[in-house]
Amino acid sequence: MTTMTIPDIESLSLKVSQEIRVKAPMDVTFEALLEQLGPGNEHPDGTPMFMKIEPWPGGRWFRDLGDGNGHFWATVQAIKRPTLLEFSGPLFMSYPVANNVQYRLSEEGGETVIRFCHAGFGLIQEDHRKGVVTGWTHIGEKIRERAERAAAKSAH
Repeated sequence: MTTMTIPDIESLSLKVSQEIRVKAPMDVTFEALLEQLGPGNEHPDGTPMFMKIEPWPGGRWFRDLGDGNGHFWATVQAIKRPTLLEFSGPLFMSYPVANNVQYRLSEEGGETVIRFCHAGFGLIQEDHRKGVVTGWTHIGEKIRERAERAAAKSAH
């Protein structure tokens, strides 16, 4: 006899929300976001990720391993410079899953505020569920650092 267990909704879903405050103009922050998600992307230990992003609706976001090898992460679902970048795709998960990633930028009190949200649904592996917060936090911090460095350079 075969038995089947049906997963509950909590085990099938994932949500990460973060707010990143950046001491840089919104347009500078948006460009830093594109750079960090693309060619400037790296693992938390500093190892390059070799990511590419095509920053237009329907553009790809993928890891380029060279010689036609790589890993498709997502499609640019929406882009409205400098206030929104949204992706839809499997990201780093090579199994049945759907993800939506949003970066919403606004100005508040002379700073750019990035509201980040990653929502996923599917057969999410436990190691990915645990690692996403660390990974997204690292990327957010690098976006902030990159934008603030660029803003400081342009002020001189």
